[in-house]
Amino acid sequence: MDRRCEESPSENSSNEEDLDSTKAAPRIRDTPEDIVLEAPASGLAFHPTRDLLAAGDVDGDVFVFSYSCQEGETKELWSSGHHLKSCRAVGFSEDGQKLVTVSKDKAIHVLDVERGQLERRISKAHSAPINSLLLVDENVLVTGDDTGGIRLWDQRKEGPLMDMRQHEEYIADMALDPAKKLLLTASGDGCLGVFNIKRRRFELLSEPQSGDLTSITLMKYGKKVACGSSEGTIYLFNWNGFGATSDRFALRAESIDCMVPVTENLLCTGSTDGTIRAVNILPNRVVGTVGQHVGEPVEELALSHCGQFLASSGHDQRLKFWNMTQLRAVVVDDYRRRKKKGGPLRALSSKAWSTDDFFAGLREDGEDAKAPEVAKDSDDDSD
Repeated sequence: MDRRCEESPSENSSNEEDLDSTKAAPRIRDTPEDIVLEAPASGLAFHPTRDLLAAGDVDGDVFVFSYSCQEGETKELWSSGHHLKSCRAVGFSEDGQKLVTVSKDKAIHVLDVERGQLERRISKAHSAPINSLLLVDENVLVTGDDTGGIRLWDQRKEGPLMDMRQHEEYIADMALDPAKKLLLTASGDGCLGVFNIKRRRFELLSEPQSGDLTSITLMKYGKKVACGSSEGTIYLFNWNGFGATSDRFALRAESIDCMVPVTENLLCTGSTDGTIRAVNILPNRVVGTVGQHVGEPVEELALSHCGQFLASSGHDQRLKFWNMTQLRAVVVDDYRRRKKKGGPLRALSSKAWSTDDFFAGLREDGEDAKAPEVAKDSDDDSD
């Protein structure tokens, strides 16, 4: 017998252990893997405490996924097909036990997060398709429809607590002040709306802006309100100065379709050109690109409960995750040495388009490694 072909039992056992240890070693990624859907998702929300992501697609299906940076561990937990038409928005309750969804079919659904079971359906909640959703607390929520109607709901009661129609076009997005007293609305009529939901009354509409207002968020610890528009401009309002804009900032983007705050100074925008931009507010700068859906519009953005991941949905039927670690460390300097026009966007993650070294334009504040990075030579006001 040719002993070169023989291996002792101990050698076999050792080799098997080596193979087992190799197989057992999980690959840890920078971000969770992409999730591929059968239709584009128009609603997106992270769980408030757990690593769960909910998505509602244009076919009316709702999904909840668990996500992980360990390869192969991002999985679908359950799906629901109760909506008859496109699911426009989804949102978790504060305690994370319920998932609320709204649809073009004019219905509001409340689902149990653990089991995925439908617990309550409000059929014909609006006379027009519902377009936006905002959860105020565990029981109270606000919905906005395609014709400018806004309704305030308490899940413990029948019928809406408030029903108002001050806007002339669809309600694109809504935001709430920290005291949960004032509701701010962004509408297709180009106006910012203000409603007092404590007293259940309308306060005012801003002057109409150019194009639709598509998104809204509070910045600078509630001192500023930022609105994205279909014209690719961010409009800024002072708190308690909602009648007219205090500033405006034109991005070199086809539109701003969605927007999410990352810090009190930085936000991310999604556009029809497929690019997710990081934008600093006051000083107004496009800091760079976080990622992209190549050649497809970005439909929705959401930030994880830990602030580490941004999720995006696009018309490419993918849910993508982007690491926010680099972006959260950026502080934009007031001083600009020169203007740069037409240059590429700096990449803020390894998955973003630009191959430029983003940190080449940043300086460290002293030798302290923990000090925030500062964008010293930032781009001009029009990305």
